[in-house]
Amino acid sequence: MTAKVKTPKYKLKTHKATSKRFRLTGSGVLVRTKGGKSHLRRRTPSRTKALFAEMIKVKGSKTIKRVNRLAPNMD
Repeated sequence: MTAKVKTPKYKLKTHKATSKRFRLTGSGVLVRTKGGKSHLRRRTPSRTKALFAEMIKVKGSKTIKRVNRLAPNMD
């Protein structure tokens, strides 16, 4: 009888764009940043620009599932 050859376990790679766009809070809530922060903000009121800084809770269950699949090791 021949010995079984062990097949190597492959590492899951993190989708880098996903890990940069989303964060996981300490309580396990998935949050995202707002879009439109990069350019063409000269005439935008300062109050609106300040609102761009806050993080938004991700609501869709399918979106949360997809992010968990793309970035399983996200901290």
